[in-house]
Amino acid sequence: MFFRQFATREATLSYFLGCGSCHVAAAVDPVLGDEEWFLEEAKRLNVKITHVIDTHVHADHYSGGRTLAQRSGGLYCLHERNEARASYRFEPLHDGQTIEVGNVSIEVIHTPGHTPDSICLLVADKKRSAVPWFVLTGDSMFVGAIGRPDLAGHERKMAGQLYDGLHARILTLPGEVELYPGHTAGSVCGAGISGKPVSTVAFERRCNPLLSMDRDSFINALTNEIPPRPADMDRMLAANLSD
Repeated sequence: MFFRQFATREATLSYFLGCGSCHVAAAVDPVLGDEEWFLEEAKRLNVKITHVIDTHVHADHYSGGRTLAQRSGGLYCLHERNEARASYRFEPLHDGQTIEVGNVSIEVIHTPGHTPDSICLLVADKKRSAVPWFVLTGDSMFVGAIGRPDLAGHERKMAGQLYDGLHARILTLPGEVELYPGHTAGSVCGAGISGKPVSTVAFERRCNPLLSMDRDSFINALTNEIPPRPADMDRMLAANLSD
């Protein structure tokens, strides 16, 4: 298995992972303009990009997902909640689905709250073990912080969904599972995000202040400290949902 974390604009983190022995790969959350980096990495590693996955429809940057999928011949994937929203065709993902990329297994975990369509991706290297190795949390959970719950409106309802999903689906993972978020410090997608681009489930369970709160306290804290809305948010959402 190979794995690359790519720091790009707007404090965004993108990912490239796959199976070198089977010559296949997946790209996660590529930013528009970064397609060439993924294509060059694929060429260097002698792999074909079979899947391009956005963990949600982004509101803080323009996605390069569809462009990369078109250029590489891979499937462009979003959660199925977007079938009525997007004006283009994509591969719909559903909770509990497993994407096989050679010897790499990617399980889709629906974690609504940051947005209704947000997903996390639980990854295992089957050549080593069926036990999950790491989780890509998108904008649902960051190192030291939680994703903002207001982008789709209904802040308190969405914050409650985040609490429920994270506690039931992510924090129940083995503590040694590594956690890779969609942003690092400087992003407007969450308040108090650490500059460290990786953590573990156990460390966040212990040291992320919001995760030690009860549900009501979590909702209050998350909705009381919401950063300013991303610049050009409406324009970015419209672009990421249209042809």
